[in-house]
Amino acid sequence: MASSTERYIQGMMTRRAVLGERHVDNAERNKTAFDEPFQDLITEAAWGHVWSRPQWSKRERSMVTIALLAALGHDEEVAMHVRATANTGATPEDLREAMLHVAIYAGVPAANHAIKIIKNTLAEMDDKA
Repeated sequence: MASSTERYIQGMMTRRAVLGERHVDNAERNKTAFDEPFQDLITEAAWGHVWSRPQWSKRERSMVTIALLAALGHDEEVAMHVRATANTGATPEDLREAMLHVAIYAGVPAANHAIKIIKNTLAEMDDKA
């Protein structure tokens, strides 16, 4: 079972540090037998391996992740990772710069759409603060 591996344990700690206790608790509470293998996979691979590597800070990983998600048009994931910037230290200015890269390397429509999501998410975060 994945939940007993060192990489899974590290992944869960990193996942909680980035996404927050509430988000991860909700995901854990809502997982079923159908998606449990997927949850284990992302906890070990994404969070335990990639996000836990020491070469980049959480801020740097956050910016790259948001840029990639924006370029690929993964709107819900963009919003989730924008909310996570409260924990990673990526600033609105960092996100603006990332979107400029998205515009040049992935296309203006992708960046334009992601900018709307980022602005809305940041406004929601400000309203809650």
